[in-house]
Order: sequence, then C-alpha cells, then structure tokens
Amino acid sequence: MQYLLMIFEDETKYGDDPNSQAWQDIVAAHGALAAEMEAAGVLRGGAGLMATNLATTVRRQGQKVTIHDGPWAETREQLGGYYVIDVPDLDSALGWAKRIPMLGDGSVEIRPTIPEEPTT
Repeated sequence: MQYLLMIFEDETKYGDDPNSQAWQDIVAAHGALAAEMEAAGVLRGGAGLMATNLATTVRRQGQKVTIHDGPWAETREQLGGYYVIDVPDLDSALGWAKRIPMLGDGSVEIRPTIPEEPTT
C-alpha cells in the first residue's frame, strides 16, 4: 500500500540561505534517507517544498473561488516536503517516518493513498 509522509516543521529554522550549513546538512540527510528507501524498493516519489512565501492558495466557498498569496493556514509548522512510499502496512510506514531528518521539532503525518482501480 502506498503512504504519503508529509513533513511539517518550522521553516524559519533553516534561514533564507540555501547555501547555509543547515540547508546543506538537511539536504544531505534527506538524500541519504531517499537512497536507503530506493535501495529497499519502497520509494515512489517525493520532494522538498520551497518556502511558504512562494505559496499560492486557491480557495472555494460555494461558487466563489478566490486566490490568496501564501499557505492556507498560518501555523508555526509548515509543510516542508513529502515522500510517497509503497510498504506492506502502517507499521512499516511508521518505521520510515521515524527516520525522516528534521532541524528542530516537527512532525510527519502519514496517510494511506486511495488505491488505483486495477485496469483490465
């Protein structure tokens, strides 16, 4: 079953300079984890996300659609990236989620994806 691992953390911990040591360290740590996921045959996709000041939100309320700069919710922790993995069960997904590197506090939300209909 495929699971989406969504990484929420405080993006201000990394600063604005993508060449900083903090950025270089976290990119290397994610690269190492992604390599392990690939070697285990579970990685199906994933990406880091740019800062929330580059986000745009499309919001629908009834028939009205509005467009806003920034994320839908302003919180201390932002969605910073994700992995899509294919593992047998939630326990396996939890095992990979616990290994996701973060700078400081944060969380990983794990959600199973809706299975695709088999094609015949």
